[in-house]
Amino acid sequence: MDVYEAVDSRRAVRAFSPEPVPREVLDRVLTAATRAPSSGNLQPWHVYVVTGEPLAELKRRATARALAGDPGDEREYPMYPDGLASPYADRFAAAAAQRYEALGIERDDPDRPRKIATLNSGAFGAPAVLFCYLDRSMGPGQWADAGMYLQTVMLLLRAEGVHSCPQVMWTMYRTTVGEIVGADEGHVLLCGVSVGYEQEGVHRLRTGRARLGETVSFVGA
Repeated sequence: MDVYEAVDSRRAVRAFSPEPVPREVLDRVLTAATRAPSSGNLQPWHVYVVTGEPLAELKRRATARALAGDPGDEREYPMYPDGLASPYADRFAAAAAQRYEALGIERDDPDRPRKIATLNSGAFGAPAVLFCYLDRSMGPGQWADAGMYLQTVMLLLRAEGVHSCPQVMWTMYRTTVGEIVGADEGHVLLCGVSVGYEQEGVHRLRTGRARLGETVSFVGA
């Protein structure tokens, strides 16, 4: 699979097979991902790879919180800015509508938040979840570095025939995640990335993208 195919086929999968991803595949991907760029070569990320019984326990605890209507831990950073305006709010609304339809959750379902939280807390059935942390002393530049690192990981997973789903939702249950992985108090959870093979026979959601002219301007020849 070349890099263009990896980019084109990467999408947030929300229905995973229970088939485990071999440890050697994860080792190979995460070793190669160390070549991701970072300003000053700080490599500011720290990743916990959770599988097996620890992941099962994390899913149980997080799902119990979701089913109980727990609103989650106090956020350490905003998921989206306040007062999201057009065109960003339009893109968000369109993608959300597609996503909920694919998951079979009606827009006006009063129980929608709890259903969504429950699906997320189960990592959509993924047999592995990567949790990416950064030292609390890091700034916006290092958060951008972590984003480039995670994109590198997700593209390398596609080269191995594996899918993923980045989930900021896990920050809602950061204390539960921290208890399971033994995270350093000096680190902040950026997100989790569910990893696995796609479940067969499910609806494959592919959200649209803005046209090139909406997000790119060419200056010069």
